[in-house]
Amino acid sequence: MIVVSDTSVLVNLALLERLDILPALYGEVFIPTAVWEEIVVLGAGKVGAQDIARASWIRRESPKNTVFVDSLRQTLDNGEAQGIALAVELGADLLLIDERLGRMTAKYFNLEIIGLLGILVQAKQDGLIDPIMPLLDQLRFEIGFRISTQLYQEVLRLAEEL
Repeated sequence: MIVVSDTSVLVNLALLERLDILPALYGEVFIPTAVWEEIVVLGAGKVGAQDIARASWIRRESPKNTVFVDSLRQTLDNGEAQGIALAVELGADLLLIDERLGRMTAKYFNLEIIGLLGILVQAKQDGLIDPIMPLLDQLRFEIGFRISTQLYQEVLRLAEEL
């Protein structure tokens, strides 16, 4: 399975101290150079930077079609643009991305996507985490990850915690 990740999923899983979920679910994960730079270089000293830098399951790769990346950068940040371009180039089975505009753009290019909350539900269903509610609460109240009440309830329903 070929999986490409944007920054948000990696950073938030690092903040939750649950980066281990990704290799358990997907094996290796490709990240574009812009995501590496954002997390490891610009984020040096922050939570997750060293974990990502040392992770044997992370594969860093630059998208080759820079014209495509530049066109995506008209509306997306560099990490999202490179993530979508890399996913298209690799024929990825899955793109890990949270931002709304990035998700809409990825869907336009027929990419399968999943965000942080979907990954947590999948991890719960696969027995990697139990329960999910404390992680959702940590995301909402400590990390500042925006989750509407409706989405919060839907995630708990999918995780069979309601």
